[in-house]
Amino acid sequence: MAKTTPPSDQDAARLMAVREILPLSGAAQELKSLSRLAREMFGTSRAAVHILDDNWLHIVHQSGEEVSECARDITTCNVVVLTNELVVIPDLSAEQEWQSMPYVVETPHIRFYAGAPIELESGLVVGSFCVTDPKPRQFSPDEQANLKRFATIAGALLRLQRANFTMSLAQRELRNAAMTDPLTGFFNRNALELVVDEQMSEVLRDNGTFGALYLDMDGFKSINDEHGHDAGDAVLQESAARIRRCVRSQDTVVRMGGDEFAVFLPRPQAPETLEKIAERLLNAFREPFVINGRSVVANLSIGGAMAPQAGNDRVALLRRVDEALYQAKKEGRNRFISRAQS
Repeated sequence: MAKTTPPSDQDAARLMAVREILPLSGAAQELKSLSRLAREMFGTSRAAVHILDDNWLHIVHQSGEEVSECARDITTCNVVVLTNELVVIPDLSAEQEWQSMPYVVETPHIRFYAGAPIELESGLVVGSFCVTDPKPRQFSPDEQANLKRFATIAGALLRLQRANFTMSLAQRELRNAAMTDPLTGFFNRNALELVVDEQMSEVLRDNGTFGALYLDMDGFKSINDEHGHDAGDAVLQESAARIRRCVRSQDTVVRMGGDEFAVFLPRPQAPETLEKIAERLLNAFREPFVINGRSVVANLSIGGAMAPQAGNDRVALLRRVDEALYQAKKEGRNRFISRAQS
């Protein structure tokens, strides 16, 4: 019978480490080269880097004969992980514990196995570096020492992959922080080039349409002047909540500064979509804001336009949207004006 996996605190830590590297363990070129070098050096039909989670053996890379992934508890690599020791089995078919395993009695008919533990950290074994062959054979002390060295290098490469992945996540978080307005949680102007331009280019390449709305809060300055900046911040936060309830999930909202917002709408079904969303926004802002027990009013003026009709890039599109917003203010505020053509 194959070895089973007893639960332990050490295994819990090991599984946490495995989950950190499995999403990125599509083999780096260095791991591929390492597996190929090991197969050639030991003269075996196969060399592989295996990672074991709580139930499954995952093949990061294998050189030579291909073997399918399988349940952890029937694998020889499981013994390597449990014992944190080199395991050498000259002939699996001669061992009662392994002779009936499917990979022995069926293709690929593995007879020889040698595996060394891969440590992500000292004592934290995440898998094995192994070599196999369909013919029984011995494995000399020098070969065993070399296999351990291969496993050490594999562990170092996996650590490097994990460190690079963690660094990229940190960089992504920093980039997102640089693009996010802390008061409203919306994007700030830094996202115009990094997010909006990319979305718009993708949509227009597919011959789609891309809408934009400019929102300007009428009367916000007087709220700040009469009630203070804390009250103004509270109004902006409530405004953000109202905007979220009105736009579609795929739309991008940017706080352009002060009391001005832009909404970018990829692939609106029709020009009327902009008008419908604008009307929802106007109605939402016609409801008074309650500040310190007092009701204050901050309606919206909205300008809108659609690309490619009003321009083939963000700058041209927003120029038309800004013109529409100016017209909405000129005509009495608390309304929506659209500029459909460039």
